[in-house]
Amino acid sequence: MSTAIIFGLLVVLMLTGMPISISLGLTVLSFLFAFTQVPIESVALKLFTGIEKFEIMAIPFFILAGNFLTHGGVAKRMIRFATSMVGHWHGGLGLGGVLACALFAAVSGSSPATVVAIGSILLPAMVKAGFPNRFGAGVITTSGALGILIPPSIVMVMYSVSTNTSVGALFMAGVVPGLLLAFFLGFTTWYRAKKFNYPRQPKASWAERGKALRESIWGLLLIVIVMGGIYSGMFTPTEAAAMSAVWAFITAVFIYRDMGLKDVPKVLLSSANMSAMLLYIITNAVLFSFLMTHENIPQQMADAMIGTGVGMIGFLIIANILLLIAGNFMEPSSIVLILAPILFPIAMKLGIDPVHFGIIMVVNMEVGMCHPPVGLNLYVASGITKMGITELTIATWPWLLTMLVFLVLVTYWPALSLALPRALGMIA
Repeated sequence: MSTAIIFGLLVVLMLTGMPISISLGLTVLSFLFAFTQVPIESVALKLFTGIEKFEIMAIPFFILAGNFLTHGGVAKRMIRFATSMVGHWHGGLGLGGVLACALFAAVSGSSPATVVAIGSILLPAMVKAGFPNRFGAGVITTSGALGILIPPSIVMVMYSVSTNTSVGALFMAGVVPGLLLAFFLGFTTWYRAKKFNYPRQPKASWAERGKALRESIWGLLLIVIVMGGIYSGMFTPTEAAAMSAVWAFITAVFIYRDMGLKDVPKVLLSSANMSAMLLYIITNAVLFSFLMTHENIPQQMADAMIGTGVGMIGFLIIANILLLIAGNFMEPSSIVLILAPILFPIAMKLGIDPVHFGIIMVVNMEVGMCHPPVGLNLYVASGITKMGITELTIATWPWLLTMLVFLVLVTYWPALSLALPRALGMIA
């Protein structure tokens, strides 16, 4: 009964158009006051202790690093390097876009930031080169989603906070699936470009490629600093996030000099705004999770689902469908923070590895970011391309279909996610 009341309240509040974070908080407070004897002091205490986790500090640092890189000319140098490597193939600029998104994803941790950084530079260039606007929009909207699968990833940090799973192991588990999805998206881009005979770039000489690499190396070094530092055990993911913010600042302001010191306060302010928004969602989601645990709802749902005789394969199908449906109405951070505490206990009872389940959730979030009505990447790409959401949705379908095929692969082939962290001794 309490489950129906809690979710009924949440749905009603969300249908009023209220922000998800406030809907979560109001649902918790309303239920606690009306149906339980929980003292108000415990709610206030939970608000503070809920975000006292060291891992959460990584979120504002990765956001800050992404903002410095977006404004600091790193993206255009990555695009130049990527197109020099693959531009001579069919749909060269589109392939360059996929590769540039993969590289930028490895330094930013955010999908919308990747779409803005790469799309705002590459899309006008693609139209100028003779590509249809829809083709470029489809490539960048979906490839930008690599921002939350290729580590570092803000969504993985959220999952770690919700389930107490190792952030380092999650980051490592995202490497192989992230590169494989980039290959899948690149293949779809190449196939369609060849089919419709889209333009190709002149083949770059090795000297030109070397020059492009030298120009982009300071941005690419961030990948080595963050990932190398985490995997060597030199520093934790949170410390790596702080290092990435410092390095991004130095690169943008002092090495590339695409930003002046006078621009830094603006970047700090926009990063603080975004961080505050995410932390507010996390705080309310922690409250919601506290309420669920207090009412023993995850345990009851786990027992009920296992009681029906559904096995691991059946549960994963249900979880994927549920996550894809949630992607129609909520953005990734909210989905992970609300659904992870519910689905995670069931996954554990069925013997699914927590790291593997985390990667499944992240890939579902990627798909959700690229389809309406609340796909963040669609709205960001719409602002860049001046295309309507419906037109953009039609433009993205070949790549979206590719992502769904990849979702099935990553769901039922655990070794794809777990081989690397196991080889490094991060998980058993």
